Amino acid sequence: MIVLGSTSEVAQAFVEKALQEGEQYERIYLFTSNREATERFAQHIDVKFLQQSEIIELDLTKEINYFNFDYINSNLLFCATGYLGDGTEEGLYDNKNTERIIDINYAKLVPVINYFAQKFEGKRSGTIIGLSSVAGDRGRQSNFIYGSAKAAFTAYLSGLRNYLFDKKVHVLTVKPGFMATKMTEGLPLNPKLTATPKQAAECIYKAFKKQKNVAYVLPIWGVIMLVIRNIPEFIFKKLKL
Repeated sequence: MIVLGSTSEVAQAFVEKALQEGEQYERIYLFTSNREATERFAQHIDVKFLQQSEIIELDLTKEINYFNFDYINSNLLFCATGYLGDGTEEGLYDNKNTERIIDINYAKLVPVINYFAQKFEGKRSGTIIGLSSVAGDRGRQSNFIYGSAKAAFTAYLSGLRNYLFDKKVHVLTVKPGFMATKMTEGLPLNPKLTATPKQAAECIYKAFKKQKNVAYVLPIWGVIMLVIRNIPEFIFKKLKL
């Protein structure tokens, strides 16, 4: 298994869920920009599941040497890479903040996934799981820079799924709503609309095994976003969402 964004609590919960279900991997490749935190997780799955892993440093804000990944052989890629950034008015007009949000959530991430997608295509097998966001379903004033990057990522995954279908490679788009993670710590989230990483992992694993195309972590978010997407623009632009 290849894990992009391996310090993500959802990614780690998914890895644990897969191992608990008896999935076997010769090696799990943990891509990260935080080696120290990832080493703790690598030690954890080694002790608990006797699972071998390898840590690979990947910083999406820097130049990437893809030749370093040539030896990696896998049939499953799980991408939980994400960066919420500063969603305040100050953050909106901070170009460094904007560039970082776009780079990490889309611009620098897509070429990495493409690199492994080509390998999967060559083998005519594999699954790519990408964590996008409900924020990408419609631009809202509270987080539209982040949402626009996630909208682009959702569109990319949709097109990749369409392209790879007859190459026997499946692409699953996951759209979490509110998540109780380090990234959202301190935000006023409605507990009824908020999933834990463990809940997310359960949902994603089921969707993976059923080869679903799109999965909302909590089904209620599918209904909420259906309503939001269909609000007429002349009304929507006046709302504080």
